[in-house]
Amino acid sequence: MASTSALPLQHSSRKSSPLENEERKWMMHYVAPSDDAKQEEMMPYCLLTVRIIKLKNAHQADFLSQSDCYVRLWLPTASDEIFHTKTIKNCRNPVWNETFYFRIQRKVKNVLEITVTDDDMIRDDDRAIVLFDVAKIPLGERVFKAFPLNPERKEELEVEFVLETIRGPPETIITNGAIVCREEACLEVHLDSRKQNKRFSENELTFTVRGSFEETQTVSLGCDSCSPLPDPAFFHYARYKQPSLDVALRKRRKLPTFCACMSCGPRRRSVPLTIPLKSLPSEREVVGEHRKFDLLLKVKKCKEDLDVRLGFDLCVQEQDFIRKRKKVVAAALKDILHLEEDLQDDEVPVVAIMTTGGGTRALTAMYAHLLSVQEMNVLDCVSYITGLSGTTWTMSNLYEDPHWSQKDLKETLNDVRKHVLKNKFVSCFAPDRLKYYLEELCQRKQEGHRLCFTDLWGLIIETMLHDKEDCHKLTDQQQALNQGQNPLPIYLSLNVKDKISDQDFREWVEFTPYEVGFPKYGAFIPAEDFGSEFFMGHLMKKAPESRICFLEGIWSSVFSLNLMDAWYISVNSEDFWHKWTRDKITDIDCELDSQPNHLTTATDYLILIDTAFAFATSYPPLMRPERKVDVILHFNYSSGSQTGPLKDASKYFAKQGIPFPTNVPDDQETPHLKECYIVGDKESPETPIVIFFPLVNDTFREYKAPGVRRSPSEMADGEVDVANACGPYYINNLSYSEENFDKLVNLSYYNVQNNKESILRALRTAVERKRQRKKEQALQKPPDGYGGRVPDREGTQHLADSPAPGNMK
Repeated sequence: MASTSALPLQHSSRKSSPLENEERKWMMHYVAPSDDAKQEEMMPYCLLTVRIIKLKNAHQADFLSQSDCYVRLWLPTASDEIFHTKTIKNCRNPVWNETFYFRIQRKVKNVLEITVTDDDMIRDDDRAIVLFDVAKIPLGERVFKAFPLNPERKEELEVEFVLETIRGPPETIITNGAIVCREEACLEVHLDSRKQNKRFSENELTFTVRGSFEETQTVSLGCDSCSPLPDPAFFHYARYKQPSLDVALRKRRKLPTFCACMSCGPRRRSVPLTIPLKSLPSEREVVGEHRKFDLLLKVKKCKEDLDVRLGFDLCVQEQDFIRKRKKVVAAALKDILHLEEDLQDDEVPVVAIMTTGGGTRALTAMYAHLLSVQEMNVLDCVSYITGLSGTTWTMSNLYEDPHWSQKDLKETLNDVRKHVLKNKFVSCFAPDRLKYYLEELCQRKQEGHRLCFTDLWGLIIETMLHDKEDCHKLTDQQQALNQGQNPLPIYLSLNVKDKISDQDFREWVEFTPYEVGFPKYGAFIPAEDFGSEFFMGHLMKKAPESRICFLEGIWSSVFSLNLMDAWYISVNSEDFWHKWTRDKITDIDCELDSQPNHLTTATDYLILIDTAFAFATSYPPLMRPERKVDVILHFNYSSGSQTGPLKDASKYFAKQGIPFPTNVPDDQETPHLKECYIVGDKESPETPIVIFFPLVNDTFREYKAPGVRRSPSEMADGEVDVANACGPYYINNLSYSEENFDKLVNLSYYNVQNNKESILRALRTAVERKRQRKKEQALQKPPDGYGGRVPDREGTQHLADSPAPGNMK
């Protein structure tokens, strides 16, 4: 049994004070995982000292008096506690000269939030928020900053910073160079059985460890004769934050109650007691003594293996899929390009289909496009299919069949036709359906999922596109990939933040049958664990895997606008959120996207939305250098400008420094668009070739098939109005007539068939590029015996909206 030592309980202090023994030098183990081996390096901790000096020219908030100002400080990478200065009443130039201390790790992105607040009886008013990157403070120097809060009124906050090296116990961290997973500990709390027979004057204890996964747990003791001692309480927390265990006692009053023992009474909360967890030795049992009871406390190490995969490489399952798929692609390319020799693995281009959103229009047209690509034997050349919004409905339905791409898609299209034609209001909002929705949502909540409106929307999608309950899950789609028999599907979503424009902050989240995660951070979890709860990279609370319809509700949430969304749009989305937030935030060389927003306790949950809210294409997963995509078939289904999504993607990737076609068509300059454009083939070899199909009605008006003109009686079949935003294919129309469905299918099918030679020419160019690159690499390779290594063309660029949190390179 572990040794036991005594530890008295102490009353908590509300005053901020310097960290104990900060003059000692704190050191830590830095573990940088790689494909070959882990590297360890000793890295120092630092003590950040922040002195809030004064505020000049404070704005007069009240009509009759000056402001009553105080300053709040929050550095979530150092502590969950929010510190604040004292309030200075009725003063235009308040002076505080108060000092605060934070123990930080410089390998982590530390962004200090400083908020100037006006103290108010009803509700405090945040006057200004400063976000300051601590990396701007040189080690060992004293830095003075005057933050301009309102230049017109010459209002500014004066702050002094000092950053010093300190020392102490080591901490092990795991990082992939973008995010950091820090050491986790587990506190186990028992009531000592030695006082079990003594009469408690309290009948409830509340244990709290701020910032832990569990946060608060309540232990009901009842009366001696009513209940035994409870089970132990457990708290998982980040060791570096050095939290405390707060113990609150609920005392009974001598008042009559309806309790069977007639001795319990209404409760009142006593003064909390505090045990600093940094004072507890590791892996040893400690007794916390109190005159009423004893606590047995033990801090244990948690398992070192993470349940979150940190790394930018493709997961093992996807790498294995690509190896298998290349054999299928090589055979298909040899056939359709009439090649004399088999393609070697390094000569096989990676081909992808990229789709945009567009509701039922996207659902319908994508089926027709895939059918057309299948019939010209190009579908077997494709390794990836990406989708968002409405095209995720097509993809998730197709992948219920493990061999869908090897079967005639005409049959699948006929089944979809039936669902598109049916009356959605009658089928989705019948009384039996409403009852079913309620039952499913209740069950989902019982399983531990956090309910939101997209869950209901997902059930409505299920009713729209299926005759019965769809039990299919994302991981079931692995069966469609185990032999490389189909392209790998990638579904795209966005992670956003409350009250911040998605143009200021957005993070791509990709879903595959293998993983769900952030390409930006190199953080991924198994697909079956999406919806479960994680803490510091560890799976804490497992929830059953969601049915695919609930994921479709997230992927296509643009169609489930609630009242706030409608308000957001009605007042011009960007202007609204900028006005709401930007007038209160001052960024000091710090991007909103660079806040410590990685997978830690900084945020309790993700806010995932339809990518169509901000970005109308599903390009980002394909532009990860690890996937090495060479050719992209861009099928456009969005409303409005048909070239807009491609132009936006071109500008976006240029900003990121990622090779992408720059010379793209513009429907503002060329109102009459062709059916197909090839872009990127004349640019650098690293630039993917994009075969762009806008959804337009061009030669289809006069031709019913490539080279076959319409007769006068058939001209009406060529009149398909896909450009009119108020026409039969408008974005919110979920049901089509038979005529309109068939016209859209025929148009989409024809546009691909009529440009077969353009597709084959682009594929041939891609093969020639791969062979040329192989020759160049062979020439660069040193002779045998001289060693050397040719660098990969992909380099180390990773897809991100802005520099990833953390200052590692």
